Amino acid sequence: MKRILRKPFVQLILGTIFLYGATLNAQLNLPQGSQMAKVTQRIGISDIAITYSRPSVNNRQIWGQLVPYGMNNLGFGTATSSPWRAGANENTVIEFPVDVKVEGKDLKAGKYGLHMVINENNTASIIFSNNHTAWGSYFYDQSEDELRVEVQTKEIPHTEQLTYVFNEVGASSAIVALNWEKKQIPFTVEMDVPNIVLADIRKKLQDAPGFNRQTWEQAASYSLNNGGDLNEAMGWIENAIAGQFYSQKTFANLAIKSQIFQKMNRKEDALSLVDEMATMANTNQLNAIGYQLLGMGEYDKAIKYFKLNVKNNPQNANVFDSLGEAYKTIGDKKNAIKNLKKALSLNPGPGVKANSEKLLAELGVTN
Repeated sequence: MKRILRKPFVQLILGTIFLYGATLNAQLNLPQGSQMAKVTQRIGISDIAITYSRPSVNNRQIWGQLVPYGMNNLGFGTATSSPWRAGANENTVIEFPVDVKVEGKDLKAGKYGLHMVINENNTASIIFSNNHTAWGSYFYDQSEDELRVEVQTKEIPHTEQLTYVFNEVGASSAIVALNWEKKQIPFTVEMDVPNIVLADIRKKLQDAPGFNRQTWEQAASYSLNNGGDLNEAMGWIENAIAGQFYSQKTFANLAIKSQIFQKMNRKEDALSLVDEMATMANTNQLNAIGYQLLGMGEYDKAIKYFKLNVKNNPQNANVFDSLGEAYKTIGDKKNAIKNLKKALSLNPGPGVKANSEKLLAELGVTN
């Protein structure tokens, strides 16, 4: 017997087929007019990433028209008052792998929907929303804001396609800027790089890198030179020197230990290592000992090691230049001139030659 489908059931099936077809169509990977882009920038050891779509100016008036000033009802979604999505198409997303400061205000590590409110008076609000998966700003909810900062906009040469750039990248900060048409919207991001690096070091020392003497030396050296805990740095360098299967006493780790003592204001402990370091030192390292001692005000000891280097390397212009510089530092003009002229007589490289000539000129001697 032939089965007849009732009309409501047929409509349900057809509707389901239609919705299924629409879903399939929505999943197609088709080109978009505003192409998607991703830009990253490393600060210290951490990468900031921005994913966005890039509309073109295309002879349109952007500010105040295509991108209205202030908050606006976009006529779609759940938001009745929306900022600009700071790009095109989907949410513009910015990701911070570590805690940062934006315009001096704290922002936790994470992914954020990036929105902006552009004002007519050359200012803008930058909004970091905890909702980074919604489409554009159509579902913007102010209660989901993690941070909002106020910035001044700048006038720039014409930029046809919306572009995010990182300017003035330094050791611990960068200026993130949106450039489009003739407007730039910048905001400063800062990271506590030394503490981020030291936290990473502590983790790595517990893993495979920790089974290597050089890793402990690098860790101690970084801590020493970047405001770390000196007692922790001393523990790390002691680990490299003795007590473990990978430990080995070297000039490099004794030099780091000596520098840590010096920074701890334990001068006598620092000096106690010098003679042992000298027995392991090559020509450049012996010179380094001499300069370290000069910096500590230990002039006699410094001259001793500079002279030892000259004795061991009588054809090396650089060691004579260093000895001459040491004599100049302590005010012995006669011996300074003698050794600097000797350096120049040995056909030195450009760097040594320039230094010897500069020092002689300061001593009132012209060639």
